[in-house]
Amino acid sequence: MTFQPLDEPIRSVRNHWVNQIATHAAMRPDHVAFKFKGAETTWKQLHERSEKFAGALSRRGVGFGDRVVLLALNYTEYIEAVMGINALGAIAVPVNFRLTPPEVAYIVADSGAKAVVTDSVLQPLAVGVAGQIPELSTVVVINGQSGDGVLGYDDALAEPGEPHAPLDIPEDTPCLIMYTSGTTGSPKGAVLTHANMNAQALTCIRALEITPESIGFCTSPLFHIAGLGSLTPYFMLGGITVLHPLGAFDATEFLDAIEAEQATTAFCVPVQWQLICEEPTVKQRKLALRALCWGAAPASDTVLRAMADCFPDAFNVAVFGQTELSPITCVLEGKDALRKLGSVGLPIPTLQTRVVDDEMNDVAPGEIGEIVYRGPTLMQRYWNKPEATAEAFHGGWFHSGDLVRRDEEGFVYVVDRKKDMIISGGENIYCAEVENVLFAHPKIHEAAVVGRPHEKWGEVPVAVVALAAGIDELTLDELEPFLNESLARYKHPKHLVVVPELPRNASGKVVKVALRDRYSA
Repeated sequence: MTFQPLDEPIRSVRNHWVNQIATHAAMRPDHVAFKFKGAETTWKQLHERSEKFAGALSRRGVGFGDRVVLLALNYTEYIEAVMGINALGAIAVPVNFRLTPPEVAYIVADSGAKAVVTDSVLQPLAVGVAGQIPELSTVVVINGQSGDGVLGYDDALAEPGEPHAPLDIPEDTPCLIMYTSGTTGSPKGAVLTHANMNAQALTCIRALEITPESIGFCTSPLFHIAGLGSLTPYFMLGGITVLHPLGAFDATEFLDAIEAEQATTAFCVPVQWQLICEEPTVKQRKLALRALCWGAAPASDTVLRAMADCFPDAFNVAVFGQTELSPITCVLEGKDALRKLGSVGLPIPTLQTRVVDDEMNDVAPGEIGEIVYRGPTLMQRYWNKPEATAEAFHGGWFHSGDLVRRDEEGFVYVVDRKKDMIISGGENIYCAEVENVLFAHPKIHEAAVVGRPHEKWGEVPVAVVALAAGIDELTLDELEPFLNESLARYKHPKHLVVVPELPRNASGKVVKVALRDRYSA
């Protein structure tokens, strides 16, 4: 299929974030699109700079369907680069900068990237990986200087030359390849299209009641689908997004920023909300928050109650999903937050869902099964992995790997990841259920449960916990009476490991693979 440049009126009918930015640039050019570390970027500036970056890439041979890796911290330039890549019909490949060099090299090689966009901090890693892959011929550095085989980002935008010819980019064109976090194995690249991201935008607009006057606050890394996904409603409606710098999360700095910017919506992972609610001044702040949003990892009942107590004027919205679904699949709206504590909500209206057993039979309400999906947010495929794609889509539905139960009203409760379930003496033990009880113990700050092989029972649960501030010791004997109140005896951890903190990836998820490797033997 050949993609030809088209006249502007014809091209403009396409509904994707490249054209959405162009529309805002034309209709509200001086309105602020993004704020980052005190600097403002208008819609006109965002459009012009992304188009200039597209031209620089085009002159270096990047075209329709090519892949460009992004290995950088959060910057407004990161967003400009994604839009410039997509303006060529090329595919942006955000990469977790906390990965090791071999892990980054795997993703770069697997995606077949022609270029990489990095920053001055991560330049040595990007250049080192590029040196191993001859096909990766261009390295662009945000806040960097041209020379030694790299191109400074500002130099790329300042280059003379004709702008790239506008292309007709259909909505089913891939715009992102988002590599899964790899918590249960090697990363797989989920191919997401412009249509997927439009559907994600509508989900966010509805769930978070976003309007053109809303001010979003983005703390998530842009290499994660929660980061880019949270921007989609603002691209569509023209609201403001405040981009928070990455680094060690500081609850006081977070509260300072959302108070100064009067942000109306904020997304954080549960461990971050826990720290925010523990911040001494949280209840004295003059905030404009209307929607608190969490996801990417389970939240305990304790954290959810603390959020309701600390932010009584905001509704608490739980979003649940996964990278392959762009990512939101279920939403717990504010009006249901208190009466449905522990639920991730109802499936979004645009998705078809089922909860099935291993033979693809629907299970009854209250029974546990795997949730499977069809719908417009569902990825196109896994990049370069036809067998994994076929396995994920067997039976004509996408298999999430999430074990859930539904109540009589259809609300979904996550029980566990299918691969995290422990079978002990023929009984199923769902790690998330045990973790939720452990979280409520006053001496425990965070907890994770993994299985350990056992000669008699097959597997037994092991609790890995980090203690609350000021607590130096906790024993399994001390835990037993507390666990007896909420858990059947067979679900009790048979071993307790105390650690300074749980290992988490950049998405805030506990890395169960690391815990299994260390504590399951």
